[in-house]
Amino acid sequence: MKKLMNTLYVTSEDVYLGIEGESVTVKRGDEIVLRVPIHNIEAIIAFNYVGASPALMRKCGERGVSISFFQGDRFCGRVVGQENGNVILRKTQYRYSDNEEHSLVIARNMILGKVYNQRYVIERARRDYPLRLDAEKLYKASGFLKQSISNIKMCKELEELRGYEGEAAAVYFQAFDELILQNKKDFNFQGRNKRPPLDRVNALLSFAYSLLAVECAGAAYSVGLDPYVGFLHRDRPGRQSLALDIMEEFRAPIADRFVLTMINKQEVHAKGFKQMENGAVIMDDIMRKAVLQKWQDAKNEVVMHPFLKEKVKVGLLPYIQAMLLARYLRGDIDAYPPFFKK
Repeated sequence: MKKLMNTLYVTSEDVYLGIEGESVTVKRGDEIVLRVPIHNIEAIIAFNYVGASPALMRKCGERGVSISFFQGDRFCGRVVGQENGNVILRKTQYRYSDNEEHSLVIARNMILGKVYNQRYVIERARRDYPLRLDAEKLYKASGFLKQSISNIKMCKELEELRGYEGEAAAVYFQAFDELILQNKKDFNFQGRNKRPPLDRVNALLSFAYSLLAVECAGAAYSVGLDPYVGFLHRDRPGRQSLALDIMEEFRAPIADRFVLTMINKQEVHAKGFKQMENGAVIMDDIMRKAVLQKWQDAKNEVVMHPFLKEKVKVGLLPYIQAMLLARYLRGDIDAYPPFFKK
């Protein structure tokens, strides 16, 4: 099993990334403010206008350490090294992606995992806080998602599958505000909005989804898959469709629960956000740094993987699902097994 390594998050604006020997350096002017051995990290994620030396990019490419760049909370691009050269696996991936029937078989299981996990989040809240929630509203949402799972199992076309997925997401997010138990005045949720997010909850969700997408893209690369060629999400220039496919199963149990936990534990606060001229709501640097630390901590949580029957760290789940997808495409297993949160 792959070892979960650390991710280096760089949030300061006035720093430059370099390499000295076997250590990644973070410089402010001529001063080295941080030195991290490269063998201790698997990825670097840089925010704001951080520069990076060509020597660092070369060393990271040789060591399989990706560098991702964000502008504020928006993903801009990624530097990776030599790709895993499994041509046969990728040719199979491309054939399946171009075939509606093959794509449906994979995408259907991914969306089964997504909707099952959305229902799990609701049911977990109903069980843990029965007296603090609108029990009837959550009961109806859970029932709708249960029926959606049955519908998804029977659907015969990708467009039909996308329709069921969209309906389930709409019902799930209609109930999402009920899951916020603290600070509802400052963290009120009236529905999903993005590009840009227009409130604090959506800002947190979009940020968590961006981090998750980067990790799912890296997972696809690591097992030899092309993150730009998916089965559910349509091909689009610049879109990492397979990364988006893989992350569907993890939106609710990882990203959504992460956001809810921070809000309900009052680990985020209103003054850590700011509204831009276009109405977009983003985190300030201090809040972003705190959220990133919590995200790194959450990746070390241990869960039982339902297919492998092993305890694994949450941060390894994207890699495991990408590995299982590759095994299915190679014919090593009969079906792609989605991740069901238990």
